[in-house]
Amino acid sequence: MRQTLAALATLCAIATPAVADGPVVVELYTSQGCSSCPPADEMMHSLAQRSDVIPLALHVDYWDYIGWADSFADPAHTRRQNQYAHVAGASSIYTPQMIIGGQDHVIGTKPMDVADLIQRHNGVQTGTQIALRRSGDRLQITGQTAQALPSGTVVQVVRFSPQETVDIRRGENAGRTLSYANIVTEWNTVGQWSGRGALDMTVGLTGASPVVVIVQQPGPGAVMATAVLR
Repeated sequence: MRQTLAALATLCAIATPAVADGPVVVELYTSQGCSSCPPADEMMHSLAQRSDVIPLALHVDYWDYIGWADSFADPAHTRRQNQYAHVAGASSIYTPQMIIGGQDHVIGTKPMDVADLIQRHNGVQTGTQIALRRSGDRLQITGQTAQALPSGTVVQVVRFSPQETVDIRRGENAGRTLSYANIVTEWNTVGQWSGRGALDMTVGLTGASPVVVIVQQPGPGAVMATAVLR
């Protein structure tokens, strides 16, 4: 009987491979010059405490003209948000916007909608997993997938600052001192992965800030796997 149970357990393990897609990526597109953004920025602090979420704040530059230049803004973040809009067939972009799992778009001031979407993504397994190992200034990224990836994926390395506080002196938030969480400082595509074999690559790193690796369908599209080293 014991041998039979062991054999069944082995068969189940083979038939249903263990997959760990990693925490759900929540991208917040925000700006220090946006009067509607502070509630979404505050929500990022709460999300940053969760182990099942990787919240990333991408500060955009298109509100800089109204009197305050965002000190974290990067035109590349605006381009990425525009790419998402193009994929979704949207005619415009806005702040605060959250994009969850590379697929679902939601207004960043709707916490219940955000929570529901995170829960939905947590309940879906892609069959793709990655692992990270850092040694000095080198980061090894390994991965495997249990399903075909017909469109391939892009492998991205993201760095972020866990928390910053800014005194806003002009613009819509003039006179406010605002705290920001998980501010993206770098977002680099370091390779592609077709899924036809295991992923195994090594990239260089500098500095001690946390590292996130995101494996995502091109577009940008659905996030297939994530991992983080804090």
